[in-house]
Amino acid sequence: MSTPAGIDPRGPRFAAAITAVLLLVATFLALIGISTLRTGIASFGWFAYQPLADATFIPSGWAISSAPLLQRALDPGFLLTVVIALLFLWGSVSPQTAPWGTLFRSAIRPRLAAPTELEDPRPPRFSQGVGLFVVGVGLVLHLLGVPWALPIATSAAFIAAFLNAAFAFCLGCQLYLLLQRAGVVGREATPV
Repeated sequence: MSTPAGIDPRGPRFAAAITAVLLLVATFLALIGISTLRTGIASFGWFAYQPLADATFIPSGWAISSAPLLQRALDPGFLLTVVIALLFLWGSVSPQTAPWGTLFRSAIRPRLAAPTELEDPRPPRFSQGVGLFVVGVGLVLHLLGVPWALPIATSAAFIAAFLNAAFAFCLGCQLYLLLQRAGVVGREATPV
């Protein structure tokens, strides 16, 4: 197995910056959406609540647990996270045609000096898969009615994207290198 041609390391950082902005917006929308909404909350200080004779008691809990599936799926934070997940999938399956890479190659890279070194494209591609996994788990748990699952998943992915964009520290790439050292990924094919 030969090493693929190197890529400009500024390309994945550019993509991570755009992804970080999208994930920050998705986290904000998830925090103000149904994922974190409580139901039946009434505060009367230290006084006990005595309902009137015709009042109905509504137990407190999370709104997402009792929301129908369609309402969970139409939550703005969920919808934006689906778009982000599709972008992660695109970046994993076909990084050459992914929108942020294409934008970088056509509009940004011609204006920059040539990179001093190239990097292996496999770790950034693997990190796209890790991002897909993280937001995918959040999406599935959100649909299952787990409170706080979506904002936690998007904020975890945001932290990873921000570290890559701001400090060139790619968590997914580091995970790839650890798994490569352990012999799990990137192994040479042994002849039979």
